[in-house]
Amino acid sequence: MPFTFSVWNVQLNNAVVELASFTGKEIGILQSIREIPGLLAISAILFLLFILEQRFAVLALVLLSAGVALTGQFTSVLGFYLTTLLMSFGFHYLETTRDSLALQWLPKKTAPAQLGKLLAVTSYSSLGAYGMVWLLQQLSLSYELIYLVAGAIGLCLAGYLWLKFPVFQQSAQQHKKLIFRRKYWLFYLLTFMSGARRQIFVVFAAFMMVEKFHYSVSDITLLFIINHLVSIWLAPKIGKMVQHFGERFTLSLEYIGLIIVFTGYAWVESSEIAAMLYVVDHIFFAMAIALKTYMQKVVDEQDIAATAAMNFTINHIAAVFLPVILGIVWLTSPEWVFYIGSVLALLSFMLVQLIPYTLRQVTPMAPQIVNAEG
Repeated sequence: MPFTFSVWNVQLNNAVVELASFTGKEIGILQSIREIPGLLAISAILFLLFILEQRFAVLALVLLSAGVALTGQFTSVLGFYLTTLLMSFGFHYLETTRDSLALQWLPKKTAPAQLGKLLAVTSYSSLGAYGMVWLLQQLSLSYELIYLVAGAIGLCLAGYLWLKFPVFQQSAQQHKKLIFRRKYWLFYLLTFMSGARRQIFVVFAAFMMVEKFHYSVSDITLLFIINHLVSIWLAPKIGKMVQHFGERFTLSLEYIGLIIVFTGYAWVESSEIAAMLYVVDHIFFAMAIALKTYMQKVVDEQDIAATAAMNFTINHIAAVFLPVILGIVWLTSPEWVFYIGSVLALLSFMLVQLIPYTLRQVTPMAPQIVNAEG
């Protein structure tokens, strides 16, 4: 998934500006459309009534890859909106099931370190994607062809996973119904704030690099490569930090750092300093491992799949309306978008102080391979 999505993402801001003359308003609308499937991620539970969660993840990869392949074929404003919607359904269903399966399969005691290693693996995959985009851009290939190649690679991978990859037994029978429990209220609130914060980075920090500092696709690709090189080295260490110091300390550090970074975005006038802030912002993103392991520790094991789906829905409540609102703010005062991000980070920091210093550690059974029809 990271490979296919990274090709889509790294070219997006340049593609929509060059092919469809997007402004901050249109990019805000597109990003809001992109987040609608995230708001509907809870519907993944309904599909699990009929299909194994692991199999559903592969089908989600098919949707994601098809959306990416079609992106370059419809280059009007409406075309970008529709292909983004298709891609996003696959992306968010796959993200939901990936997190759920990882938290079910990994022992709670070592999950932070293991998730850090998995994050490093995704960075390797993204690096491959960025390297391919950079090379094809040097060969002057069109956006349309690059998107088509990336989508085809994703579809081939999905076919391999369906036919050849073993199916694992879940350690606990998962609830296949909508779950919203009062005892998880702090996790839900932190998830909502995380979704709001994410939009500042994903939408407007990247858009600033293109609109304000005139970064080309090759420049953006190089910046993303630096981000993932840092992640490969640092993500496993962040996982070990979560494992050693706990979720409260790690998340507090993340949000203090984000207050500084977002304020820096508002003030920055140098493209080099903006790039440094962007890399630091990406590092803090890796600390979101702590929010996942916090969920793993406070949620009952049989609730993991349903809570992971609910997590994505809550995470995307702000994501649906915030890009549109901030896109309008951007037209008159881009710096205020980042001041709002600083306020969100401060509120998140205050909520994190409610996390207990010590959380329970219960190790689930290791997953077993079962028959694919099981």
